[in-house]
Amino acid sequence: MNSLFHLAFHVRDLDQARRFYGGLLGCREGRSTETWVDFDFFGHQISLHLGEPFATRDTGLVGAHKVPMPHFGVLLALPDWTALADRLRAAGLQFVIEPQLRFAGEPGEQWTMFFRDPFGNPIEVKGFRSLASVYDR
Repeated sequence: MNSLFHLAFHVRDLDQARRFYGGLLGCREGRSTETWVDFDFFGHQISLHLGEPFATRDTGLVGAHKVPMPHFGVLLALPDWTALADRLRAAGLQFVIEPQLRFAGEPGEQWTMFFRDPFGNPIEVKGFRSLASVYDR
């Protein structure tokens, strides 16, 4: 079964969200009204609604890092991940966890980076040499 994931969450300013998700991340804008906007988030739909973003805390222990919980993100092929990491670095984005390799040589080897949108919503982007290895144990 092929399907798309949908996630709706709050942001405080739609124009600022457009600059971040559309401009910086390169997500194509979809439908919108005065109170929400949809984006194609790397092949999945996110709907950003005006409101107060959800609370997060750095409580998720992954390796030696505590990561923001809850968070959302996307899995990319490594060349796409690298291109995005380079673009975000060049833009001076502040990372929660800098782009890096984790679980080197192990099943599930992956590159990861964590950052927050302008409203504090945490995002993780993972990169894999092969997306077929995502669930390897």
